[in-house]
Amino acid sequence: MTVFLAGGTGTPKLLAGARRSLDPTDVTVVGNTGDDVELGGLLVCPDVDTVLFDAAGVLDRDTWWGIADDTAETHEELQRLSESIGIGAEPRYLPDDQQTAGRRIARWRRFSAAGEFMHIGDRDRAVHLLRTSLLDEGHSITETTRRLADAFDLDLDLLPMSDDPVASIIHTPSGAMHFQEFWVANRGEPVVEDVEFRGAADATTTEPVLDAIREGPIVIGPSNPVTSIGPMLALDDFRAALDDATVVAVSPFVEDEVFSGPAAKLMDAVGYEPSTRGVADAYPFADAFVLDVEDGMELDRPVVRTDTKMDDDADAARVWRACEHALDLAAAATADETIDDPSAEVS
Repeated sequence: MTVFLAGGTGTPKLLAGARRSLDPTDVTVVGNTGDDVELGGLLVCPDVDTVLFDAAGVLDRDTWWGIADDTAETHEELQRLSESIGIGAEPRYLPDDQQTAGRRIARWRRFSAAGEFMHIGDRDRAVHLLRTSLLDEGHSITETTRRLADAFDLDLDLLPMSDDPVASIIHTPSGAMHFQEFWVANRGEPVVEDVEFRGAADATTTEPVLDAIREGPIVIGPSNPVTSIGPMLALDDFRAALDDATVVAVSPFVEDEVFSGPAAKLMDAVGYEPSTRGVADAYPFADAFVLDVEDGMELDRPVVRTDTKMDDDADAARVWRACEHALDLAAAATADETIDDPSAEVS
């Protein structure tokens, strides 16, 4: 079994290339849930749903969000009605006492539907409606995700990182905000002072996820190390399990230039150098890395280089071939075997 840790768009793009050579029934994807929000009473799981929709062949790949060719009449009507009563399209947190009342899985991330600030398509919303209803019936988020995966005829096993709520909270000079407010509503512009994974101290990893990690190996795509992978690493049992696994990571940087997203700003805020070297420091459990051919940074672990830009599935297949080579080097390093050449290049 090959296990992918998925957050943002980096790992889903890599998965598209890996599917050319891997049997999907031997693939497990663990999705970040720190970015989840409850919007208008519906639990939205962006990182899980990106994998769900892409593996089902329905993802909008222009935005890497939502379902392709989806209508958005409900979203547009919500915005129109909100504007008509003097509410702009900006995040509106529910009161503090409602953040932890009722549905436990959604605590610390509850927003009103008034002025809905995230674009939710109509078919996409149906997924959130069903997910929330199943949770209200008493099913765990793991059970609910697997049932949704069945509905979309997925062959791979898609698992949320935990059945417990963990919220990625961005601390700024003007106060704390959920990651989605920071990234979607404010376009990543606020100054970041710190990042908190609220609830992580009380959360545990599910047995299906721990079993998958034990079976491994583990691949981390070019995801944001802080808010895409960080919530998983904030779980003590998850982080401990990685120490005993064979792990390969793809850097989202080319030296100190990030491909996309707020990774550099967030890494700097939490004390990591915003570079490939900082990624290696954030992933001390990683046994080997895949870096871009233009990335000349030297690391203390085996490295495979390739063109890591993934504009299409052919690009993703190339990066996956580099990952396969890195997995061989990582397995040798884990077994304390002598590696003649701890670096390689894949074209």
